[in-house]
Order: sequence, then structure tokens, then C-alpha cells
Amino acid sequence: MNLEYFDKVARLVHVNNLRVTKGGDLIASKDYEDAVRRNIYSATKSVTSLAAGIAHKEGLLSLEERLVDVFHEDIPSGDLHHLPECRVRDLLTMGLGQERSWLMGADRARLPAEADWVKEAFRFPCLHRPGENFLYSNVGPFLMGVLIERRSGTSLLDYLMPRLFSPLKIPRPTWESDPKGRFFGAGGLFLSIGELHRLGLLALQEGRWEGKEVVPSSWIHECRKKQIEGGPYSYLYWLGPHGSFRMDGKYGQVSVIFPAKDAVVTVQADCRDEDREVLMDAIFGNLYGQL
Repeated sequence: MNLEYFDKVARLVHVNNLRVTKGGDLIASKDYEDAVRRNIYSATKSVTSLAAGIAHKEGLLSLEERLVDVFHEDIPSGDLHHLPECRVRDLLTMGLGQERSWLMGADRARLPAEADWVKEAFRFPCLHRPGENFLYSNVGPFLMGVLIERRSGTSLLDYLMPRLFSPLKIPRPTWESDPKGRFFGAGGLFLSIGELHRLGLLALQEGRWEGKEVVPSSWIHECRKKQIEGGPYSYLYWLGPHGSFRMDGKYGQVSVIFPAKDAVVTVQADCRDEDREVLMDAIFGNLYGQL
């Protein structure tokens, strides 16, 4: 793979690392900075999606359960608007219908140290019916992680170690947690470029790793489908050009799966928001054109 053009983009937008695999072969690997573990930000959401797929197979949760039943002790009194219509499924689609995004980075920084983030997740009412209004927010994936912790009786990280991370040879990672010690399913997971790339490859291989099912293939298929009108979003994966779907985090932490090309492109970067389009154009244009 010719990286001459991508090298120029990498210098411009501060790419740290690049990995490209096609047909099972690593066809491009470039470290512009050391290949250390970095915060993958919202790409963490896709890891939480994989956890949900595993938990669903194990019978720990149903996508049709009502949130008012699942989180009955955490929901405030008063007018619940459309919250009684919300299901566990809506935690995965950015379609809860709340009036604003919440538990984003700046929001969490301003919360009191003693705040209960689960109760905080229900601060803003669901003014829209679930599935009608796409609104990117950290509430859904955070609550999904909490649900898995409660149903499994262990932390989200401990739940995933034997089921996901260890099979992919990913040592125990650092992960942001809330003041109650609950791991933040919407962000704050630290992985290296190789570890992030392996998660992309797992999705490309429909949940199988070294011949064994790690995540149900049916779940990966759902992650490739558009789940909500108004947004190119699935079960905590973004949908993109060329039939792709991807893990996607702030500053350019992306692992893009191209099923039609049997390929995965993974990048870690320190990319400013205004440069993000340049990076994505290089992935979906220059690199894709060489797959």
C-alpha cells in the first residue's frame, strides 16, 4: 500500500498510528508516534455494544425490557413523558428521545463528586418517542454498561476480560469509572493501536476469533444495519461510505470495517475537530481506493 499521500495527511492532522488489514494480511502499518495505549473516547461505545451482544446471548438482558422496569429505583418522580415507552434497545441507538445530550466530557467534569451518574442519566425528560429523534449522547451506552454490571454481578471490565479481551490477547486495560466505581460504557477506555485494530478485525470476522465465537454473528449483523431514522447509527457503531461501519472516538480514534473489501483500517490520532474531515476523507478516499 502506497502511504505517500496518507503520510502528508498524517503530518497535517497529527495521526499517531495506522494499521490496515485486508484478506487477513497486514498490508500497512505505520507508527508516527509510539504505539502506546491511548484514550479511545467514544470508540468505547462499540466495546459496550459487544458486551451487550454477549450479555444478550447469555440471557442477562432482553432488548424489549422497559427502562422504567430495569431502572425503577433510579428514575425520578414526576412526568415521565415518553420514558415508559423506552426499551433496552433504545440505549444502543441514540434514540432515547431526551431533550439534550448528557454525560458528555464537560458535563461529567461539572458534576459534584458525590453525584450518582445513573440518576443523573434520567435528569432530562424523554420529550420524543423512542426512535423518532436521533441525538448523540453518552446516556444510553453508560446505562447499558450499568445494566450489564447489575445483571452479571460484576464490573463491566471484569465481565469482558474472559469473554472479549483475553480471547483477543488484550491485557487488562485502564477504563474511566464514575464516582460509584461503575465503568463508563460511553468512553474512557485506553487501548493501543493493535488492540483497537483487533476489535475491528473481530467485527469484520462476524464475531469470531481464531475459529471461536466471541460475539454472536447475529449481533454483528445488527451493528451493520441502520437502526434509527435521522442518524447514520447502529448498535453503538457509526455507519459510513462503501457499506462500512466503524468504531469512532474523539480526536480520530477509528477502526473502520469494510466488509465488501474484507478489510479494516484503524487509526489513532490527536486530530482537531476542524481537521477531522481531512482524516476521514483520506481513509474513505485514498486508503479505501487501494484496498
